[in-house]
Amino acid sequence: MLSIFGNYNQKSSRRHFLTAGAMGLSGLSLVDLLKAESVAGIQSSNKAVINIHLDGGPPQLDMFDLKPDAPVEIRGEFKPISTNIPGLQVGELLPKISQIADKCVFVRSLIGSAGAHDGFQCQSGFAAKDQSNIGGRPAFGSVLAKLQGTPSDKAPAFVDIMQGRPQVRNSARPGFLGPTFTPFRPDISHLFTRELESGMKGELAKRGKAHAIQLNLVEGLTPDLVNDRTKLLSSFDASRKSLDASGSMDALDRFTQQAVGIILSGKLANAMDLEKESPSTVAKYSFPLNDSKRSTTSEDGNAGKKLLMARRMIEAGVRCVSVSFSDFDTHEGNFPRMKQLLPIVDNAIHALITDLEDRGMLNDVAIVVWGEFGRTPRIDPKSGGRHHWPEVSPALLAGGGFKGGQIIGATDHHGARVVARPVTFQDIFASLYKSLNINPLTTILDPNGRPQHLLDNGIPIRELF
Repeated sequence: MLSIFGNYNQKSSRRHFLTAGAMGLSGLSLVDLLKAESVAGIQSSNKAVINIHLDGGPPQLDMFDLKPDAPVEIRGEFKPISTNIPGLQVGELLPKISQIADKCVFVRSLIGSAGAHDGFQCQSGFAAKDQSNIGGRPAFGSVLAKLQGTPSDKAPAFVDIMQGRPQVRNSARPGFLGPTFTPFRPDISHLFTRELESGMKGELAKRGKAHAIQLNLVEGLTPDLVNDRTKLLSSFDASRKSLDASGSMDALDRFTQQAVGIILSGKLANAMDLEKESPSTVAKYSFPLNDSKRSTTSEDGNAGKKLLMARRMIEAGVRCVSVSFSDFDTHEGNFPRMKQLLPIVDNAIHALITDLEDRGMLNDVAIVVWGEFGRTPRIDPKSGGRHHWPEVSPALLAGGGFKGGQIIGATDHHGARVVARPVTFQDIFASLYKSLNINPLTTILDPNGRPQHLLDNGIPIRELF
């Protein structure tokens, strides 16, 4: 939990009093998180990314790549519908996305899934084992924190509000960049219900209680008290600073001031407070739902508000927000579960894209919607489910200056293999970097002082630009 706390005894140490609680297993504080700013390749930017993970693996044949002429055991129950782009069709459970297809890019040929049931590849472009000997590859948002964070920011560069597997398995992790670049992970469990499976509960419990943070002061502690005690830091550390030739104490002072600044400015906390949003906008992101038909591990009708929160965070200065929708892991009952879940996602994505456009933000905010892999073309006759299918995955892109209204790639008549224009996870990330005016060939130093390219072989998707 992130809190500013302590007892109020005047003899108490200032350093003990002001704490920006643990982040993940590392015991990382907000002060530590903000140290990233001092070593960043600093540049000012209003551009941002919202990374939407469809937790569990979305079924390509039921969303963006329907096969109406395939045998029934392949095509399933859903029919394609027309969009506002002639000749471009999507699944019938995506009627709102069909209305804004001209603003979307539908990737039907995403290949190279590592087959891992988490969100790491959708966070980094790499398999979890890549560079594991030096801590693993960093998440995209962590890279942005290093490259684009500034000491004056009143909001962290990278915020992770994923739930489900991505949270349990800590997919948005900083890798070899170190714990300083861990994402800011606010606790949204009281706002958005996501019942974890028993095994996932066990995994999360092993990570301890500090896997998320809160953005409030402990009851009884006022901003004035915090400011007064922050001012004491200089006097408490004066003698140590005089002996500190490296200047690290001055740096720590600066980081601490910024940590306090984020809490006391209230920008991020305000962004998460949807009561400050107009009721009409909140309603736009909401979806009426009969909960009696909802899978216990799936989302409810409020889930779309996560994307409203993400939009508000971007407005507050966050550069990357990771969000998830659960649960696409449909080994059983694929079709009834998609009938409940896909309309929620459809409404939420439509609301986000149109909201960003209305606010003049769409060209600056890139959106990617994807999952860790696709689902089997053939339906399991016993369970009615679709199982894991790493051979091909679906993805949707929008905003970021991308050219919408197009389909990229094609699969065979069963949606099982890519037959045209394969796209990799790293190609998607290369396109996101380009949308942010970051050269994908940029290098960052690993712990051994060796330069590492942001991507190994990703190439921006030419059709997008």
